[in-house]
Amino acid sequence: MTIPVIAIDGPTASGKGTVASQVAQVLGFHYLDSGALYRLVALASEKQGVDIKNAPELGILAGKLSIYFEKDRIFLNGEDVSEAIRTEAIGLRASTLAAYPEVRSALTTLQRSFRQAPGLVADGRDMASVIFPDAILKVFLTATAQARADRRYKQLIAKGISAKLQDLLRDLQERDARDISRGTAPLLIVQGAQVLETSDLSIDQAVKAVLDWYQSAIA
Repeated sequence: MTIPVIAIDGPTASGKGTVASQVAQVLGFHYLDSGALYRLVALASEKQGVDIKNAPELGILAGKLSIYFEKDRIFLNGEDVSEAIRTEAIGLRASTLAAYPEVRSALTTLQRSFRQAPGLVADGRDMASVIFPDAILKVFLTATAQARADRRYKQLIAKGISAKLQDLLRDLQERDARDISRGTAPLLIVQGAQVLETSDLSIDQAVKAVLDWYQSAIA
């Protein structure tokens, strides 16, 4: 039997990571935060001084990273970078290099290797369209730009990181534009995907919706 995959795509700050990780926990499945991989490439390239415009070099770097996941911790070349990859600066850098075919190609095999028994919940922007097109359940999780900016603002403030709501909203809208318009693996709603609008939903409500769809899919 093919190992089941739940693919959850959506724009930045839509809540897909939180929903995906909780769904995986409930089902006892593995979890793939594909966005973390691009952030790892962003952090490594910054540390090594690789020009953000040098797509071929970034692709080579992406294929050589030593990455290790341990529960909710992420290690890059033996260093715990769980917090370092979550900064806004690294997020912006990751958004830029994620548009390069060389980087996306280098990470494709790595992402597919997370498909292990008993199952996988994967979140990102091309999980359903490119990485796991045979996923048993495809979800497109979204929210208004304002709602997503508000969430990101509250997350940063809670961590003691200063932020301006309008700056976050502008950066988020710019990321959305890059994700939607890029030539390779653009963000899109694939045929057959369940669309979940979370602007007015709690995390628990969103998780329940995905779990209900999964139960229907395997029935």
